[in-house]
Amino acid sequence: MNLLLKNCFCTATGTAKGDVEGHDILIRNRRIAAFDVNLTAPPREETRVLDCSACLVLPGFVNTHHHFYQTLTRALPAVQNAGLFDWLTYLYEVWKNIDAEAVEVSSLVAMGELLKTGCSCSTDHHYLYPRSFSGDLMGIQFEAARKLGMRFSPCRGSMSLSRKDGGLPPDTVVQSEAEILEDSRRVLETYHDASELSMAKIILAPCSPFSVTLELMKETAALARSYGARLHTHLAETRDEDDFCIKHYGKRPLALMEECDFLGEDVFYAHGVHFNDRELEILAETRTGVAHCPSSNMRLGSGIARVKEMRKLGIPVGLAVDGSASNDSSDFVAEMRQALLLQRIRYGPDALSAREVLNMAGRQGAALLGFPEAGRIEENAAADLAVFRLDSLEYAGALADPAAALLFCGGSHRTAYTIVNGRLAVEDGRLTGIEEEELTARANRIAARLLRASAA
Repeated sequence: MNLLLKNCFCTATGTAKGDVEGHDILIRNRRIAAFDVNLTAPPREETRVLDCSACLVLPGFVNTHHHFYQTLTRALPAVQNAGLFDWLTYLYEVWKNIDAEAVEVSSLVAMGELLKTGCSCSTDHHYLYPRSFSGDLMGIQFEAARKLGMRFSPCRGSMSLSRKDGGLPPDTVVQSEAEILEDSRRVLETYHDASELSMAKIILAPCSPFSVTLELMKETAALARSYGARLHTHLAETRDEDDFCIKHYGKRPLALMEECDFLGEDVFYAHGVHFNDRELEILAETRTGVAHCPSSNMRLGSGIARVKEMRKLGIPVGLAVDGSASNDSSDFVAEMRQALLLQRIRYGPDALSAREVLNMAGRQGAALLGFPEAGRIEENAAADLAVFRLDSLEYAGALADPAAALLFCGGSHRTAYTIVNGRLAVEDGRLTGIEEEELTARANRIAARLLRASAA
């Protein structure tokens, strides 16, 4: 069925026309077929018309870093005030009990939250592979994405260094390098789709410099590039990471990435809080990207990423909610607001504008994940849209700039509609692919089971 969005109150950033009012958007064959005023439904074709006269319509947002399984371990009292390394050490003892049902349900919860706040495309950095786990973990996630209708590009993450090797995780959640590389090749051959309107791409993503060997980093980079896939890892998140790399390798984290050929336009890092001036220049020269995670960086006290300077240098920067045990939410609009405000603490009130944040959330994020057809509202672009109602009390008096109002006012973050690949994934604020109350109950049961298992 075609969709025709009529009288869009404001179709903002990501368009060739800039901000416009009173425009219509015709969606046909998974693409934006027309974007203009006074459009009509194609004759002899079934078309559903949506009245958007009180709505802000934006390109669907793109989440560039997450850990879906962490939705089952939110706000745990023992780590509410912990830094990253202590936080990880405690939670690994809970996460080591994750099974197939936990992966399925946590993926549905995370993607559901993202979709309901306007996110049409996401990655997930899953690096935890308990030895007791059976089944195709990434296949489970792709089935969850198919059920909800989300465009999905997960990371096949990896950890090979456990506590006995000087790492943080227990032995039961790491894999051998041979296992990692074999399964990485399998998921690339099974799931990676490089077509224009792909709903499924694969990224290879060793967890961090302190959880894998440099040799695995090098081999992973070579493998990904042989399939035309992208690369990702955590980098420069905390001072502890800097200290670890200098102590064990005699180099800072980015220097290690250079040694491993883990730089370039096909690479993006999560966090990037502690890059120095020269390292920012290297990122700019190599066009290496950064997934900015403001809420997580505040939650764990990691610091403030130098996003204003990154953007000035031309470094690609996207936005991300990060894991739901360090946020503890998958609310993408809330993340955009945090990004807007956090940079102003460091650089002043003109550090980052609402339009710049919207660009990072849409077009730039789509570029980082390798979806050039997404993140924009133009004819022939992917039909991924986030539609927000602005006729509620929270936005009263803010309609002089509806796009900015979404971030500045901090009102309702729920979409009226989230459209992905031409299909309504959210309608009237509800997921169309699953029963939300049942999913919530399942998630709570599994979360309680994980805590019981860790305490046993």
